[in-house]
This record gives sequence, structure tokens and C-alpha cells, in this order.
Amino acid sequence: MSQSSPIHLFDHSHPRPFPPPSYNAEPHQTKSSLDITQRLERNLAHLNASNNVYKRWSYEIISWSISAICMAAIVGILAYCSNKALVLSSLHLTSISVLSKLTSAALILPTSEALGQLKWSWFNGKKSKEIWDFEIFDKASRGPWGSIMLLLRTKGRSLAALGAVLTVLLLANDTFFQQVVDLPERWVLQGKGSIAKVVRYDPDSLVELRDQVRYLQQEQYVRPLLQQFFYNNGTQPVAMGSSTRPEVPVACPTSNCTFPDFHTLGTFSRTKNNRTYHIASRRVCSRCTDISDILEYDCKSRPLDWIGNLTLYESKEGQPLYPNGTVCGYFVNSTSDSATLMSGYTTTAMNSSQGSAPAGEALLLRMMPLTTTFTRNLLWGGALKFKDLRNPILDALIVAAEDGYSGVRRGEPPIAKECALTWCIKRIRSSYHYATLEEEVVSVVSNSTPGQNPWWFDMSGSDDSYAMVGYFEDVNIDLPAENQTYGTSNETHNRILNNFDDIFPSFMTAVSDTEKPNWRVKAWLYNHQYHRPVKQNPWIPPQNITIYMERMATALTNALRSSSSSDMVEGPAYAIETYVHVKWAWLTFPFLILLLSLIFLVATIRKTATGLGIWKTSTMPTLLYGLPKDMQKDFTPSFTQTSAKSSLEEPKHVRIRLHPEKGWRVSGQPVSPRSPAVIFRSNQPPPGWI
Repeated sequence: MSQSSPIHLFDHSHPRPFPPPSYNAEPHQTKSSLDITQRLERNLAHLNASNNVYKRWSYEIISWSISAICMAAIVGILAYCSNKALVLSSLHLTSISVLSKLTSAALILPTSEALGQLKWSWFNGKKSKEIWDFEIFDKASRGPWGSIMLLLRTKGRSLAALGAVLTVLLLANDTFFQQVVDLPERWVLQGKGSIAKVVRYDPDSLVELRDQVRYLQQEQYVRPLLQQFFYNNGTQPVAMGSSTRPEVPVACPTSNCTFPDFHTLGTFSRTKNNRTYHIASRRVCSRCTDISDILEYDCKSRPLDWIGNLTLYESKEGQPLYPNGTVCGYFVNSTSDSATLMSGYTTTAMNSSQGSAPAGEALLLRMMPLTTTFTRNLLWGGALKFKDLRNPILDALIVAAEDGYSGVRRGEPPIAKECALTWCIKRIRSSYHYATLEEEVVSVVSNSTPGQNPWWFDMSGSDDSYAMVGYFEDVNIDLPAENQTYGTSNETHNRILNNFDDIFPSFMTAVSDTEKPNWRVKAWLYNHQYHRPVKQNPWIPPQNITIYMERMATALTNALRSSSSSDMVEGPAYAIETYVHVKWAWLTFPFLILLLSLIFLVATIRKTATGLGIWKTSTMPTLLYGLPKDMQKDFTPSFTQTSAKSSLEEPKHVRIRLHPEKGWRVSGQPVSPRSPAVIFRSNQPPPGWI
């Protein structure tokens, strides 16, 4: 067994008897001129060979300047677009995206070229370096992975480490640019909206004459609404999209309209202790308050005006006469001759030509106006606790059994309220947002001026077939702040309150727990009796009468505002606009990268101003020093030369090829025994084997 001799990369020990043959990789072709890329590379080589340091690094300086100019342009565009609508800035934001890419891309050239130059400086020191450092430096000038390897190799203690850091940080540059611009939304003025109010309610009502005398009618415009509250638990919101339809006319060209506080004629109802709204005056338009303190329990014989099957009235001088019966319950004015049963039951059966009532028939609900229906006489001065109200639409006692028939028979106290509804001026704050109308009553003003009874009554018919009834006072409420009078005419006021005669007075009775109650309405009519089947009576517990009256007052106000007498209040309309908001702090990182890259470039220029040469990321030195010695002399005539200027004087005549066995070959040149060879093993045993 023998051991093979080592193979050398350069083998000059055995002289060859014949000159080496020339090696042509391919037919030698000469072009008359270089293509554009080769020309560019040759120009770069000439600049690198210049004695002027600025010319050597002119491309890198220009590239960094482009990045700086782009940054300045980005700042200028952002300053111009800040707080402007997106529709006006979309093209500018697109240009910012392009400029930010160009900013980052322009920094790659000076950073990578400076890193490449530091590679040659690294090996030009006094001490030898590891051969793998060459590979690490070369990769560092090409991308972040090589930069990370270089950081680990140098442990951050060289100028090249700064270039490696910059190469890695450039990856995050775009992320910071993307965070600079935010696109929030805001409300901007876009047209005007309008909402209804009413100063004086003067509807176009039909006039009906009877024997050439104007016949008293009910106000037809508000009657359907009041009927809903009389018998059907009031009006209900109408669904519209994801919200409900506004109950007053409102026009909003956008999804958000606000209106200045405005005053409107309306009606109002609240308890004395209710503090839901801030009221500017102590004397509010209308109230509901408890009157349990004026009710007394007693048993006595009284006219049975409330029994369910009362079939016929008798009258004397225009006043109805009712059959008497013994009752027990709660009375108003219990000790007087005018004591009125508000809640109770019959103790004995009653039979008469006018009707009959069994023992135990109970009065569950009594709704008694404090103004008589036919003659408009005022009971107890027209009010018990609200004597300060002028021109009330309604002032009535509403007394209902809390526990139905059983509660009345046990003698339990009923729920007793005095409720009044009157004219007033409401100051309203309105806003319309996403199809939802929100209104708040800020203050209320009513007329509390004392005065005489405005009603008059005259039985002028020769056959008592009709009577003359009138209300001779217009409803006027002054608002000094606006120097304007709100209200309505006496005729309109009379027609509106006539609607309340349907259920004021009215009675609801029951003869047992199991039978349906009987609700007698329009009880003031002498010749006919009207009954309503009780499906859902909104005036008895558990209904809250105070809240119910407030709902009715609000609905009546909205009806007045929706009439032909209304005016429109204008307010600003706002639309959503997306605008540009600049977060300047996010530009700190790109500016820091720009500054560090300048520092790195300047430091590299100063460090490599003298030395081996300006090769940067070029591979030409590695290639040239791998050529045969005789060819190296043609490209590098002197070791003291500081550039590759002379080596590329006529590059168009030089063509090379990597030979599998003999290394780099120059076309048209003989193969020299001194030429380096590259060894490729193919199916050979390792050294030391036979």
C-alpha cells in the first residue's frame, strides 16, 4: 500500500517540455462597443479610481441625498394634508407611499457599498483575519441575514457593525411610515336640517251650522290621537329601519342634525314632585297630584248616578235626577249634601223606572271633570289643588280601585289623583342622530294670570232643544324673551276640550269578581247610554296615571307641531368625513435611520480615504487575483496602484471562463504552468488510499 502525494492548488515543481496550449472557451468575438450595463460599470470603476474623494463616493452621496429629499417631500406632503378630508388627499397619500419606498430603497446603496468597502479594510489591517470573514462581510453587504452574522462576528465593536444594524433596521422602516397617517372620522357641516314648532294653533276646521247657528264640534285633527289614549293605551312608536319614526316633522339631509333651543306651543303634565325636567317656572302647565287626603269613608244614601244599567234620566230645570240607594265607600265632601261617591258599592238592591242595581255592585273607576259637561259650571271653583292654572284643557278627578272588585268590597282606599292638562310654552332641545329623534324639555312657561270664569251658558232654545255655550277668552301666553304671544283661539280651545267629554265623566262598575266590568262613557248624555267593552282600560291600576298623562300631553304637543299651523326651525346638519391625521412621532425612526446612515457613510469615507483602494462591493479584485500571473500583470501593473482603473481600460477585449480542471481561463491566452487550478474530484478515493 502506498500513500498518494498531496495535490497543490498551484503546481510549479515540474517543468513542462512544451509550451502549454492555449485554451479557448468559445470562439473569440469582439464587440465594437460595450452594452449599457458594462459602460455603467466601467464609469463606476473610473469614479472609484479618482483622486477626488467625493467622486469616489458620488453615487452613494447622490443616493443618500435622494433619500433625504424624499423624506423632506414626505414631511411637506404630510403638513399639507394634515386635518384635510381624505377625498382631497388620496392622491397625496399615494405619493407618500411611493416616496417612503424610495426613501428606504435609496438608503440600501450607500449602506451596502460602505459595508463592502469596509470588507477590504478589514483584511488590510496589521493582523491576518479568518478566511470566513470574507464570506461574512460579503453576505452582510447583500442582506439582513449576513448583517446579523456580521454583528455576531464583530460583537458590535467595529464600524461595520453599524452598517449591519442599519441593514437590519431598514426592514422596519416601512412599518413606521405606515403608522404615520391615521384616518379618523369627524362630523363636518353639510347643509341645514329643520324641525317643526308651533306658535299659534289655528287649524282649518269644518264649520257646521244648525238653524243658522254655529254648531259646537270636536276638534277633528287631534281626535284620533285622543281616542287612542282614551281607550287603547295611547299611541305606539312606529318602527322605521333600526329605530322608530319621528312623531314630528323633521328634515335632516344627513345622519346628524342639531337644532338650537326653541319654544313651541304645547301641553304638559307632571306631578308636583316629579323632577325629570328642569322647569323654569314654579307654576307649571299641568300636574297630577294625590288627593287621598280629601276622601272619607262613609255609608249613606246617595243618588246612584254611576250604576251600570241606568237606562233613563229624569231632569228638573236642566239638571239630571237619579234614583237613590244606600252605598258604602269613599266620598268627596262626605259631610255635605253634595257628597259624591268616588269608590264604593251598593249595600242594598235598587229598583226603579230609571234602572236597577243589585246589592254589592261596585264602582271601580270614576273619572269626574271639575267642570260640568253640559252647562260648564265650575265644581269647587274648577279645581281642588290647581287653582293657579289658567285656560286648562282638563281638570278632573280620577279615582280607581287598586285591587279591583275585591279591594272595593274590603273597603281598601283607592288610588285618587287630580290631573290637569293645560296650554303651555315648552322650550325644547332637539337632535336627530342616525334616524333617532331625541328631545328634552328644558323649561315650561304657562299662563297663571287670575281671571273670571271664561264660560257662559244660555238656554235660548224655545223648546229646550239646544243651549248656547261659549268660551269667550282666547288662549294667550306671553314670552317676554321673544316678544311673542303663543296660544290659540277660544273656538279652537273649546273644540279641543270637547273631545274629553267622551270619558269625562265616565264610570266602570262590576257586580262580581267573575263577570266583566261595565264601562259607561259619555255619561253626561241624558237620552242615550254609551258603554265600552273593557278589554284594556288604560285608566285603572296597574297603569301609572301620572306617566300616562305625561304621554298624552307629549303626544298632543307633537300633534300640534305636526299641523298646518307649524313653522320650521333650522339647524346645522353634519355628515361623517374621513380626514387625515398625522402622527408625527412615528417619523422619528425613519429620521433616525437617515441620520445614522449619513454618519455611517461619512465615517466609512474617512476611514477608507487612504489604503488599498476603493473596491466597495465589487468582486473584481477577487476575480483578477485568481487569474494567471502573466494576465494579472496586464490588469494590475503595480501593487501600489489604488484602483482598478488601468485594469478596465479595454474590458471589451477580455473574455473569461471557469474551467472545471484548470480554473479561470482567459480567452485567447495560453495555459501557463503557473496558472492556478481548481480541483474537482469525481469518483476518486480520498488521499492515503491505494
